[in-house]
Amino acid sequence: MIRRYPVVTYFALTFLISWTGALAVAAPALIRHQPLPKMTGILMFPVMLLGPSFAGILLTRIVDGKSGLRILVSQMFRAWVRPGWYAALLLPPVLVLTVLLFLQRFVSPVYAPNRFFMGILFGIPAGFLEEIGWMGYAFPKMRSEKNGLAPSILLGGLWALWHLPVINYLGTAVPHGIYWLPFFLAFSVAMMAMRVLIAWIYTNTKSVLLAQFMHVSSTGSLVIFSAARVTAGQEAMWYALYGAVLWVVVGIVVSRFGKRLRRHGV
Repeated sequence: MIRRYPVVTYFALTFLISWTGALAVAAPALIRHQPLPKMTGILMFPVMLLGPSFAGILLTRIVDGKSGLRILVSQMFRAWVRPGWYAALLLPPVLVLTVLLFLQRFVSPVYAPNRFFMGILFGIPAGFLEEIGWMGYAFPKMRSEKNGLAPSILLGGLWALWHLPVINYLGTAVPHGIYWLPFFLAFSVAMMAMRVLIAWIYTNTKSVLLAQFMHVSSTGSLVIFSAARVTAGQEAMWYALYGAVLWVVVGIVVSRFGKRLRRHGV
């Protein structure tokens, strides 16, 4: 059954592990019918990271055997790629800053970028653990020879949905209250576009390591620079604008690389 439905099994196992772990962390407050403390919400996220990483490693061993596991590990250490692909890692911080500085200049000073540089520490475990499953296992089995775009968008949607238990604790205006759904939708738009960009990098480099770095750059940039004084509604708005800008970049990538997301011969 696992070998017959390797992708469905992966998502089922990933969501089961991650969401069960999140529920276990939140259970004491839920049992007492109390609102979740902010620290509980923060602690839910590292537990959730076990889902994609554990499922990716376990299913790679079951479905692809020892050789598949060796390939996964080798891709996690593949650092020797063309320097231009490392330059792509600058996209998240440049675009986040561009959106926030634009809004600060033309809309309101509350959009001034933060400078919480320790925020990169939030991105490192997220990027290195999650991409073992998302890009190391799931995406190669979802894409086809002729189309990497549609599978990456689908993967991005599922990736965004995976964050649902902690969505009220992402960003700076937490909890989001009545704006949690607009924030989640804006977050999803941005994450689906970012997943296409991560898939684009992986497809052309076969490097899970570069995918991990791009994830670290994305998460780290949002934590470091997110405007600290915005309301929940304002945060949903700037995330939506950031997502729209990311989709413009995706459009440029697709126009140059096609739906395969890769150059000929790669």
